[in-house]
Amino acid sequence: MGKLFSLFGLLIVIFTLVFVPAGAADEEKIHIDVLILPKFEVNDIQGDFPGEAQYYYENYLAGGEEYDIFGGLDNHKLYVKDGIALYLTGMGKLNAAIGTIAVLSDERFDFSDAYVLSTGCGGTAIEYGVMGDVFVITSIVDFDLGHHADSREMEDPSARTTWFHDSGYDGSAYVMLDADLVNRVYDLVKDVRIETTDVTRDFMAAAFENAEWAVRDPKVLRGTTVTSDNYWKGIYQHQNALKMIEEYGCPDPFAITEMEEIGIGMAMNRLNKLDRLIIIRDSVNMDVFMLGQTPESLWDHEYHVTLGSENNVEAADIFATAQKNNFAVGSVIIQAILDGTL
Repeated sequence: MGKLFSLFGLLIVIFTLVFVPAGAADEEKIHIDVLILPKFEVNDIQGDFPGEAQYYYENYLAGGEEYDIFGGLDNHKLYVKDGIALYLTGMGKLNAAIGTIAVLSDERFDFSDAYVLSTGCGGTAIEYGVMGDVFVITSIVDFDLGHHADSREMEDPSARTTWFHDSGYDGSAYVMLDADLVNRVYDLVKDVRIETTDVTRDFMAAAFENAEWAVRDPKVLRGTTVTSDNYWKGIYQHQNALKMIEEYGCPDPFAITEMEEIGIGMAMNRLNKLDRLIIIRDSVNMDVFMLGQTPESLWDHEYHVTLGSENNVEAADIFATAQKNNFAVGSVIIQAILDGTL
């Protein structure tokens, strides 16, 4: 645990004390109202099949300024226009944490009262979400901290959970978002109309035998996100996630799993900006194997996902629609920030 605390502390020192862009001290800082943090783009950032950033870039940042960020990923720019900024953090907890600190510590910009809108996709928890849902996140759990066992070494090899809580990690294992801000955001967007597709409806019905929870229309919900650097799937890991959320006392159910938010949450906490963090995640797949999938069939060879295919074995054809859903929710939040009504 000490190493983890040291890592975040070192990152903050590096980005706040070591690097000041040339001339920054002599220039008026660029004021930012909202920083949007998607994680990846599929190809180009505009004009083609959408990843997590494209709709936000096309509607808010196209034609704006571009800035290199010290400590950021190669060729990842900070896009800025009219008080709105967007930065692709890259995938994984470390990229997300380092990128967040790097951007917010850049002395060329004034983030003093900016909101951070972290946005992306993920895998939905069965029996709570459906593909196409958008979740307003109320808490974040780190899936990787604690103790994980292999079921073959358990006293009971058939045990439903293989994760053990270690309170020594609690300072870094979960983040509770600002309840007042989350409540305001959810009230603002809970009735936003979002969409699905016929292919996705049929996929969900077949995968879960027409279960009532699986065939409902997608909607905006509150929930807890579980972050892991490991792209996991399966009912046993699902049970582990449920156990974590119970152990940590999260206020809302397990909704979605992804690979970045605990890094962003911890970075915002260390920078004393947690009360400015908003997270929305859209669902593009489920957290269990479906329709005869196995770990071997998905991952035993080079893992390649064609997100635009209607025959995607994990996502059907929901990906592009889910990105539209995310933007439908996110754009309402951004407008409220710009209007000063959030």
